[in-house]
Amino acid sequence: MRVLVQRCKEAQVTVGDELTGKIESGLMLLVGITHEDTEKDAQYLADKVSGLRIFEDDQEKMNLSLLDVGGAVLSVSQFTLYGDCRKGKRPSFAAAARPEAAELLYETFNQLLRDKGIPVETGRFGAMMDVTFTNWGPVTLMLESPVSQEPRA
Repeated sequence: MRVLVQRCKEAQVTVGDELTGKIESGLMLLVGITHEDTEKDAQYLADKVSGLRIFEDDQEKMNLSLLDVGGAVLSVSQFTLYGDCRKGKRPSFAAAARPEAAELLYETFNQLLRDKGIPVETGRFGAMMDVTFTNWGPVTLMLESPVSQEPRA
């Protein structure tokens, strides 16, 4: 499971003319899921995202987490995070999970963040979306669950 984290001043997502999610200060998340991912991967990344200290304290050091600053999340599903461009000119998305499995795990990840008290807005899974945001810093980090790389029992 991969999550591209972008600290933002504001973010919103629309599907057609419908606004489906909007936040003020917080994190813009692009969430990608692969075949081997499980709820353990979602839990690992929800813990990591909520505790990641990428907001500045009063000494302008990245010392505060999303929970510390009371920020929100805009979470958008993004199968293209598993695009493989090593061969040819067209990306292969074979590593991305099937939509049915990915949607369930994406919703689980979002609920785990909500369970921590974080307001979570979303796009619409599988839809063509327009995402706009102001990247603050900029701060952009790629997180990947190590759980998905462990041998399965």
